[in-house]
Amino acid sequence: MSELPPGPRVPRLFQMSHWIFRPIPFMRSCAASYGNAFTIRFIATPPMVFISQPAAIRQVFTGDPANLQAGRANRVLKPIVGSNSILMLDGARHKRERKLLMPPFHGERMRLYSQMMCEIVDRSIVSWPIGASFPIHPHMQEITLDVILRAVFGVAEGEQRWRLRLTMVEALGLAGRNPLLLVAAWNRLVRIRREIDRLLYAEIARRRAAAQSDASDIMTLLVAARDEEGRPMSDEEIRDEMVTMLVAGHETTATSLAWTIHSLLRNPEALAAARAEVAHVIGEGQRLPAPSPEQIAALEYLDAVIKETARLNPVVPIVVRRLDKDTPIGDYNIKAGNIVAPCIYLTHRRPDLWPDPEVFNPDRFVGRRIDPYTFFPFGGGNRHCLGAAFATYEMKIVLARLLSRVSLRSDGGQTVRVVRGASPLLPTAAYP
Repeated sequence: MSELPPGPRVPRLFQMSHWIFRPIPFMRSCAASYGNAFTIRFIATPPMVFISQPAAIRQVFTGDPANLQAGRANRVLKPIVGSNSILMLDGARHKRERKLLMPPFHGERMRLYSQMMCEIVDRSIVSWPIGASFPIHPHMQEITLDVILRAVFGVAEGEQRWRLRLTMVEALGLAGRNPLLLVAAWNRLVRIRREIDRLLYAEIARRRAAAQSDASDIMTLLVAARDEEGRPMSDEEIRDEMVTMLVAGHETTATSLAWTIHSLLRNPEALAAARAEVAHVIGEGQRLPAPSPEQIAALEYLDAVIKETARLNPVVPIVVRRLDKDTPIGDYNIKAGNIVAPCIYLTHRRPDLWPDPEVFNPDRFVGRRIDPYTFFPFGGGNRHCLGAAFATYEMKIVLARLLSRVSLRSDGGQTVRVVRGASPLLPTAAYP
């Protein structure tokens, strides 16, 4: 077996530049030139092997987590999410943290969030212009941030929530900048991080002081959580997990929603089918009650629309693992210290797995169980996203509310292009 698959021979600086500024054309070009696996090289990092073949992806997702280390591979995120984030952990610490974080995201808790999510969507809709063009993505950002503040952070209306929201909006705006411009704004980013820390630690202290609480927000549940030895999470651990949920759960969900709406507006038959399903299961009109979890679960076609959008436009293009020892993956024996990257984007567009892969067709997912090594927008194995059920439920609530209350149409005078945000790939309307 060879040690590494072939890849571009241009200097590392050029490869990094392509990845930062034009990731999709770069991935597609490499796949066209080198096939199922290729190696790219960046400055100051180990070689990264992209794979898109399901058999190789299965080897990664079912392999020994002690060898295939996601935490070590994600070190670039440490300045953003902190060293205690579940994204940074491997081994026993990752296993402990995951067990502590799982209960707040249990499916039964979704029932508590339906009314709140509908109220947030309804409040946003009121501000939308009638009969005029407007970008949808900022409104999705507003909705998902408010969901984070209420369901995850549990911050009530008032000055504290206003300050936290304002600071987070500023931080997320900086994180979405061109990386070169971000360097120039580093001092500002440090100041914002200190303010977020001050606000979060104050909230954590308030929850600890309350001791017993019937609050259902995720921060309060984490304060009360205990591991198998009866130990609570530290303030630093809670802080890092809350920032992780903000980074991983706000922009990604907003982007997925924007892409889904874009997909529906470009495909009138799918839009009509989704609207008809929502009307049949939930109803339509301005004064509908919040849907029940059972009603949300019954929206099978809407779920397929969300999945098909995630297939074509995954907001995170790859997942990564760093090898602790030499490991055979696919046709290669990859040396310890290198990074292997199952590529979500390329796998989701393989014509041998998805007939007519560039065509939007939600029927691919209706009544079918999909192989987790051919479709994995939330990652896989022991690192499958803990918030996947929460994000999907939130998306279905938001979309069902929109389809039952408003009528949107695409502005044919604009085109849509993809830009890189803080981590996801964002849809951005660009005037031709």
